[in-house]
Amino acid sequence: MRIAGRLAAGAVVAATVAVMTIAGGPPARAAANAAAPTQAAPTRATANGPPGVRSRWAELANQATGADLWSRASVTERPMGSVTKVMTAYVVIEAGHLNRVITVPSGITGYDAGGASTAGLRPGEKLTAKQLLYAMLLPSGCDAAYTLATAYGGAGGRAAFIARMNAAARHLGLTKTHFSDFSGLPYPGPYTTYSTARDLVSLGRDAMRLPLFRAIVATRTFRLAAARSHNAHVWKNLNPLLGQFKGVTGIKTGFTAAAGDCLLFAATRGRRELIGVVLDSSPSVSGMAAAASDAAAMLDWGFSR
Repeated sequence: MRIAGRLAAGAVVAATVAVMTIAGGPPARAAANAAAPTQAAPTRATANGPPGVRSRWAELANQATGADLWSRASVTERPMGSVTKVMTAYVVIEAGHLNRVITVPSGITGYDAGGASTAGLRPGEKLTAKQLLYAMLLPSGCDAAYTLATAYGGAGGRAAFIARMNAAARHLGLTKTHFSDFSGLPYPGPYTTYSTARDLVSLGRDAMRLPLFRAIVATRTFRLAAARSHNAHVWKNLNPLLGQFKGVTGIKTGFTAAAGDCLLFAATRGRRELIGVVLDSSPSVSGMAAAASDAAAMLDWGFSR
């Protein structure tokens, strides 16, 4: 989740998931109250893995088979910011009814307070679930995630939707993954939503098998013309690899103060597709540049094998 500039440090509070104060947006669950470890130095070129990768928690795998090509501390639990929205989208797409019209609830105003990344939605707008998926996955709209969770949570509301996310994680065999928020915001704490590089690669593989999900995360810009029920919107994909790295097929960025810059990514060359993730890439480079550099190095190395 890119949180306006970068969320200052804080927490999303309230059982209704209203935000009082947000500071970062996403260390391991076991170290939830510990200080984040110092940044590791870039790796050197070796025969054992890609050179120059700064992320201390990473994995690269074959998309088709899931075979681990290279990994680093890939089973350590970590927050992952808006990479969380991959699971939110997975649950919504699997539930179906994507042409249903959903009214944006007034609760997004409080939820987005403090600078959470948004799609610019306004309470009372009516959009289809499919349109909201674009709003959530491209500009990483926390307002769109809130709207979808509210609608698809049914009578149980957003808490029920989060329960469905955790049930899906168990069903998919993601044994070291837990969700406490549908956007990846630090509610009720910065480390209460967490996963591992290995689990996220596995989740990404499952999500990329869904044709709609794959189409959305490969879209660079989505334009929604104004209508009686909603404003005009233009949503641009935050994935820095799209249009910059040949063959990139997706998939999702993430950021909070605790998580650092994260990127779940996939690319194809010929008949071969690789998928990988980097968590907490070096903060010494602004924005997502470090995560994109790590991902590109891993993909180049993987395709050269």
